[in-house]
Amino acid sequence: MSNINPKQPLAGLYKSPPPLPPPSLGGGYRGSERSVALLVFFFGVKSIPFGAVHGWGALPGSDGGTMAFADLLEHVGGMGRFQVASVVLLALPVLMLATHNLLQNFTAATGDHRCRLRWEANATGLDPQDLLRVSVPRGEQCRRFVTPQWWLLEANGSATNTTWPETEPCHDGWIYDRSVFTSTIVSEWDLVCGSRGLKQLAQSLYMAGILVGGIVFGGLSDRFGRRLLLTWCYLQMGAMGTCSSFAPTFAVYCLFRFLTGTAFSGIVLNSVSLSLEWMPTRTRALVGTFMGYCYTLGQFLLAGVSYAVPDWRWLQLTVSLPFFCFFLYSWWLTESARWLVMVGKSQRALQELRKVAKINGKGEEGDKLDIDALRSYMQKEMTSSRSHHTVVDLVRTPVVRRISCCLCFVWFSTSFAYYGLAMDLQTFDFNIYVIQLVFGAVDIPAKLVSILTITFIGRRFTQSFALILAGLAILANILVPRDLRTLRTALAVFGKGCLAASFNCVFLYTGELYPTVIRQTGMGLANTMARLGSITAPLVKMAGEVFPALPFIIYGVAPVVSGLVAIFLPETRDTALPETVEEVEGRTRPQKDEAQHLQVPLQPPQPGDTMADRSGGP
Repeated sequence: MSNINPKQPLAGLYKSPPPLPPPSLGGGYRGSERSVALLVFFFGVKSIPFGAVHGWGALPGSDGGTMAFADLLEHVGGMGRFQVASVVLLALPVLMLATHNLLQNFTAATGDHRCRLRWEANATGLDPQDLLRVSVPRGEQCRRFVTPQWWLLEANGSATNTTWPETEPCHDGWIYDRSVFTSTIVSEWDLVCGSRGLKQLAQSLYMAGILVGGIVFGGLSDRFGRRLLLTWCYLQMGAMGTCSSFAPTFAVYCLFRFLTGTAFSGIVLNSVSLSLEWMPTRTRALVGTFMGYCYTLGQFLLAGVSYAVPDWRWLQLTVSLPFFCFFLYSWWLTESARWLVMVGKSQRALQELRKVAKINGKGEEGDKLDIDALRSYMQKEMTSSRSHHTVVDLVRTPVVRRISCCLCFVWFSTSFAYYGLAMDLQTFDFNIYVIQLVFGAVDIPAKLVSILTITFIGRRFTQSFALILAGLAILANILVPRDLRTLRTALAVFGKGCLAASFNCVFLYTGELYPTVIRQTGMGLANTMARLGSITAPLVKMAGEVFPALPFIIYGVAPVVSGLVAIFLPETRDTALPETVEEVEGRTRPQKDEAQHLQVPLQPPQPGDTMADRSGGP
């Protein structure tokens, strides 16, 4: 056991921490720092060694030292029983987050449909198939004949009439094929034909809720704490999801889905904060990877639950009720000691640390802690959190401006194309449940491959290559005939895997490109562009009304263009993490200076000059 000197707890024991404050700190970056957490969970991309992720503030600094608070966590037990229990309890809701995120693949699935008939079969004495033949044009889903076309019942009826009869919209509603989905929001509120764009609007409003939630709950968690906001978001997620299942109208459904999206962000942000802020540095890679893959496993869970519960209202209720259980046990979770110290609640932070030490079997070490020692551990972190920078710093200087513009393209296009594929599973004319499983499974090898290329080849190559491959796969699908379902599905899965690899890379890449002083601001911009991409993706599907292949052309061109743009980003492999804007701007200066040094002006030789004098030799 080691004793802590309250007067001088750091003397000779700890090296200086890196300048970036951890995501737990409440000053300096506010809500923008929460965007890092949102990206981790939302895309499940936190599967890279944490020591390589320079955006979290829990990695080796330029001098090889580690943060003092991380050493304090080691002092009270490191990765002990408390940390394991916390990670498990925080990971369980993550399994359900993917079900809400991709839920409309099943609750808004569109089956075969046709106009409802005016006449009943028993009133006309006709067979139902004959009645359908004289009432609705063959293959037509949105119109019907104004009057029955009895001549179609004749043997050559389809060939004798040269003028096609007058048709009208389906004024009496539609009849739906319920063999796969017994009920969806499409069949509930007739979101077909002229109203089919409303289906995409509902998904875009949900994504808009995620964007708003990241802004709102990011700031509130800095003010009121992580655990309190997480508890509230569990309750809101369960309540709004349950209300969605009982929504009487489509407008009310969209409202509840929007509020569900805001709660989604709150859960993501605060779950990441609580899990990582209580983790020792050496275990954060494992914890981040574990929770990222929990989100991926949630995609498998969605396929199974939706297959077992084909009614949309019961499905919505099934994936929402577990959050009430998460709400109940969330009261056991412990507030972040980092945040408590930063807001001046050092006494409560000390109590929480002693409780953690006791659970981890380090009660004696915990009892030796006092307020002065705790503040000394946090002193440099509090100092670093006071630095203030604005979004203007992202475009103030040339190199950072180029980085910001390129990353905006990359983040928007990756999210845009990703959700363009992931939210349109019915396009591939394959079993939707199997497609959901395959689309979830491809994320696992995609992330692993991206880790290898990032580590051994480079960030820029991985980023550009993944985006270009994804775009080409999507564009190639346009040329494949619809009857080649297996090939179309394989191309789509490959494209989705490339986009998952792109997400995995750009998260790390962004953290390495921006200097410490504006890194979280840059991540906030990245999160905003990613959310705008996910909001826009469903709306672009409406362009299919003009030209069926147009949405896929847009989905394919966007990542290809962004992949080419990514070539202009500087490589960061084996490069020290920049701390200031000036350091980023100065990266290209050595090359320029060297070029200028090699450009020797041509001057006529002066009398007395020797060859050695002109060549710079001795």
